[in-house]
Amino acid sequence: MSDDGLILGDDGNRRCAWHDNKGDYQRYHDNEWGRPMADDTRLFEKICLEGFQSGLSWLTILRKRENFRAAFAGFDIDKVALFDADDVERLVLDAGIIRHRGKINSTINNANRALEMREEFGTLAAYFWGWEPGPDDRPDAMDAKTLMAIAKTDISTAISKDLKKRGWSFVGPTTVYAFMQAMGLVNDHIEGCIIRQEVEALRRDFVRPVIKTTA
Repeated sequence: MSDDGLILGDDGNRRCAWHDNKGDYQRYHDNEWGRPMADDTRLFEKICLEGFQSGLSWLTILRKRENFRAAFAGFDIDKVALFDADDVERLVLDAGIIRHRGKINSTINNANRALEMREEFGTLAAYFWGWEPGPDDRPDAMDAKTLMAIAKTDISTAISKDLKKRGWSFVGPTTVYAFMQAMGLVNDHIEGCIIRQEVEALRRDFVRPVIKTTA
């Protein structure tokens, strides 16, 4: 790894160094992280898994993600919202996931809150993309030093506050910013990363979801 925060891969291309050339982590970096997402199931999954990550590494969660999906009905919001006390006990005993009772209960709670939000906004995507930072809210350049200095932002703090007001849990400002990075609300691939311009193009062409109103 060089001082510019980039790492040379086996294919000869330079990427953000945080994936450390680990195969599964590099695939996540290349194929998922930062690409704009408007699918409610994946958005719900990601914000829940970011909550589970608290105090752990994302790689730990990534390597358990299929177990999480199996345990939480693919993160289908309607199904998770119906989980009951028996499901909580089942999940607490599931060695394939992070067996944190508070985070398990939070996921079920958040599914119910997501249903309320979907009723209000039409989709979770419309809600979250409504918070997309404008150019004035973003750094002039995204280099390694800038990325390392950003753990949360004014916007992630505002989203966190609004979500908590709506009854969500395990959605602190740092968790929310990690969610924003992953789901493409911002492009935090650093300058010189082979993926950065590809993500920029995807964000440019991405059709932002809008709030669905009833007549």
